[in-house]
This record gives sequence, C-alpha cells and structure tokens, in this order.
Amino acid sequence: MERDRLRLADLLAAHAEPFLQRYGTTLPAVARRALADVQACRTAALGGHARRCLACGHVEVHYRSCGNRHCPRCGAGKRAAWLEREAHLLLPVAYHHVVFTLPAQLHPLARCRPRLVYDLLFHAASATVQEVAADPKHLGAQVGLLLVLHTWGQNLHLHPHVHGLVTAGGLACEADGRLAALPRWVGCRPGFFLPVRVLSRVYRGQFVAGLRAAYGRGEVPGFADAAAFAAWLAGLYQHDWVVYAKPPAPGPEVVLKYLARYVCRVALSESRLLRLEEGRVTFAVKDYAAGGRHKELTLEGVEFLRRWTQHVLPRGFVAARHYGLLANRGREQKLALCRRLLWPRVAVPVGVTAVATERGPELCPRCGEGVLVCAGEVAPGAGVAVSALGGVGVDSS
Repeated sequence: MERDRLRLADLLAAHAEPFLQRYGTTLPAVARRALADVQACRTAALGGHARRCLACGHVEVHYRSCGNRHCPRCGAGKRAAWLEREAHLLLPVAYHHVVFTLPAQLHPLARCRPRLVYDLLFHAASATVQEVAADPKHLGAQVGLLLVLHTWGQNLHLHPHVHGLVTAGGLACEADGRLAALPRWVGCRPGFFLPVRVLSRVYRGQFVAGLRAAYGRGEVPGFADAAAFAAWLAGLYQHDWVVYAKPPAPGPEVVLKYLARYVCRVALSESRLLRLEEGRVTFAVKDYAAGGRHKELTLEGVEFLRRWTQHVLPRGFVAARHYGLLANRGREQKLALCRRLLWPRVAVPVGVTAVATERGPELCPRCGEGVLVCAGEVAPGAGVAVSALGGVGVDSS
C-alpha cells in the first residue's frame, strides 16, 4: 500500500509551537502568516463546499486552499497562467539561461533587509546585462530579459540568486541603450552570449554602487560609521561574484517550465519530503558538488522550519520581472518590430501553453454511476456539516 505523502502542514503540526517559542520574537509578520496559512490550507479551518451524489447520496467535502504564494500546495493555476503569458512573449530566436548569485558576505544583510538586498539584486543583474549587451564591443543591442528570484539552495540555506532568460540578440542600439534610428536585429554569435568575466565585474560594480546609495539613505544598518562601512565594501571586492551563463537552451520553454515551478511556490516541493520521525525531518536533495547525485538530508524539525521561513518574501515583493525588450513600457511595439525583422527565420517551437479540454459531469467515486452536484457550503471552522446527507468523503489533496 502506498504511504500517505508527507506534507509541510504535517511538519507544522508537529513543530510549529516549539519553533515559534524559539524564534517567534524575531519572525516577520509575513512569515507568521505563511506558517498559519500553510497549516490551515485545505482544512476545515478555511471552510469549503460539499457535493452530493444523486444516485447513492455520498457526499464529498472539498476544503478551500489558502492561496498563499509560499504554500507548496497552492498556485498551480497561477503558475499555468504565468507560463502561458510568458510563452506569448517568446521570440523565434535562441535564448540563454544566466544566473547571478550573491557572495556569502551579503547573506546577513539579506536576512535583516531582504527587500533592499533583493531589489538591488534585480537592479544590478538587469543593469549589467543591458549595459554589456548595449556595448558595441560585445553586441550593440537591446536584449529581452526575464529575471526570477530564488533565495534557496538544495539544503534550504539562504542562497539568493536570480535566474535570467535572455534573448540571444536584440534590436540594434546606441551604447547608452537608446534604439538605433534604423531598426535592425543583431544576433549573438552561435553558442555564445556575453563574456562572463565582464558580466561579473560590471555586476559587482552595480551592486556595490547600489549599496553605497542605500547607506547614504540610512537603509544599511550595523555599521558604527562611514569608515566601517567603506572597509566592509572594500572586502566585497576580494571575492568572486559568480555569474553563470549556460549555452542556449534546447528551447526557451525548458527554462520557462523550470522557472515556473517556483514563481508561485518557495524553496521545495512536498514531493521532496520523505520522513518525519522522532522530531527529525528527512528530505531529498541534489548534491551538485557530487555531480548531481540524489541524497537525503535530515534536520531537526525546528531547524527545518527556521531554514524554510528564511525564504518567505516581503509582502508584495515581485519575484519575476521583465527588462529591455520585455519591459512593460513599449513591449508590444518592440516585440512586434522584432517579429517583423525575424520573419524569415524559423520559429522556435513553444510547447508550454495548456490545452483546454471540455470536462463532462464528474461521477461519484463511491458508486461510479451517480453525478456529483453541489450540496452546499461548509463554513470556516464548522467542520463537516452535511453528514446527514449520506456517506462523507473529505478531499484535502
């Protein structure tokens, strides 16, 4: 018999109380809300609706989902809608997958000022790609760029980085990024995007400049004076700022599907949760240092929740952003121009849109013959109030 799948809500039921006793005083309100929502998701606490079989009287109760973007059980519909929207923006060209990471020296600041650091990460990464791509020595074009924030590694430690999906070319532009008077498509060399060492240096400079400006506004805490801050900044130049550019993907839909998995979900899927035994949580990880081998990692329940809550984003934070040709302002006109210029090229096949299928009436899972119809609402916290209508089943999947 197949075991019941372990859920994040099961971990919260067992360890939320001791976790809050230890870390509750420093936990942001948005993280508290995420924990509460995940624990209540698809339970009687949120209410739902009941459906009754017209043949045998069996009743199915479906509880509402929490809708929190950090919940591993929610967001499938939002992910599909996001994926379809992004697919419509794709151009018939190759795409490069780039990754910009933050050095470990910035992780403490990311913990106490996540909105500041993640906004700077987006700004620095996008400005770097656009600046280097606009340089006529490298490409001389305005490219299209989609950036998606990830804040975690496989072991759930804080590891802020952005994934980028970038067009392998763009509209000809001046060095300052202004489009050329005569529209022209400029493509990258086959298999090559932009020099990674140049990207790394410019990225570091952009981020450090942003930190200096933030310190001047009083947004960077923890330094006794300007000299201490300057010394800390100087130390950032002693470390590599890792920028990774993968070869062109076999199709942009491959990278889009990868990014979509975490647009409306955080840190890990519940399929990676393996066991909850004696206060310890075991989950699957991929060890990239060992060639991507699959391993198991076991943590105390409280420590697991501490790591997970690190990745709850600030309220209203936008984790997927568009730049260059894909920036909201003028996007439709720019993409239409690109498509006209690229018309002779073979279109890149995109298989990421969902196909709508017509569904017939749902049959009763008990008798297999009767049709399920709405039998009423279940109020939040009321539990199953329709048991008099017949046998009751609860769907919390």
